Amino acid sequence: MINELAKQVHQNAKDHGFFDKEKNIGEMLCLIHSEVSEALEADRKNRYADIPENTLDSLIDFFNRETFQSEYKDLVKGTFEEEMADIVIRVMDLCAFKNIDLEKHIRAKMRYNSLREYKHGKKY
Repeated sequence: MINELAKQVHQNAKDHGFFDKEKNIGEMLCLIHSEVSEALEADRKNRYADIPENTLDSLIDFFNRETFQSEYKDLVKGTFEEEMADIVIRVMDLCAFKNIDLEKHIRAKMRYNSLREYKHGKKY
């Protein structure tokens, strides 16, 4: 599922012109970092999407384009949740671009981490 989403993310980025020029991996990593910074600022401003989960599902699945965009801007834009999604989207885009099997690497890393010592032997 993760790899399929990554392919969709990457195709959308290509469709919207973000791969018309050769990509710089450093720039792509910095854009991920910028989304992390935006998530930090959203948290500092206590900007959270305080909406019931079923409302978001309805928004995604049933609203027409104009209503979706308007409701999204009112309910989600600039929130911590949106910025976290942006982080994942940018990571997925980069992984799809580099043909990385993200799902397999996540599963392998999770297994590795599960076998490590408490706090991985660090103070924090």
